[in-house]
Amino acid sequence: MGEMTTPNPGTIAFPHTVGSALIKPEDKGKIKGRALSAMYDQTDMDMKQIYEQMQLLAEQAKTIQNRVTVSERIYQAKMSFDPIIGRTYHLYQKKDGTDTLSLIAPEEWGSRSPYEFIATVKLLADHTWKVLKEGERGL
Repeated sequence: MGEMTTPNPGTIAFPHTVGSALIKPEDKGKIKGRALSAMYDQTDMDMKQIYEQMQLLAEQAKTIQNRVTVSERIYQAKMSFDPIIGRTYHLYQKKDGTDTLSLIAPEEWGSRSPYEFIATVKLLADHTWKVLKEGERGL
């Protein structure tokens, strides 16, 4: 019985008296398994969030690129006025294939427009153009 006692009962891995607290060895594999599972759940959630942010950034980049493409076409069009930021204008294509930017909306031409309507656009502060409405053929 002497070997089942100790002067420092807190240093043994089993209860030293009948009324002692239950000491149960931990299953290290189970602890690591739960930790790994929680880690994978959290990192999967973080990766999904990053992926969604990347998709949003890709969409924003595509929108900007489209504005640049439209802006290049508009700046190559004939303009007989100086466009003002924040104002709305209308892009038309002449019969000879050249583009012209106009202050006149398609419905203001009356029964017959001399040009084919391409788009209604707005000049933004960065001097790119935002398409507000596209014609039947589009840009």
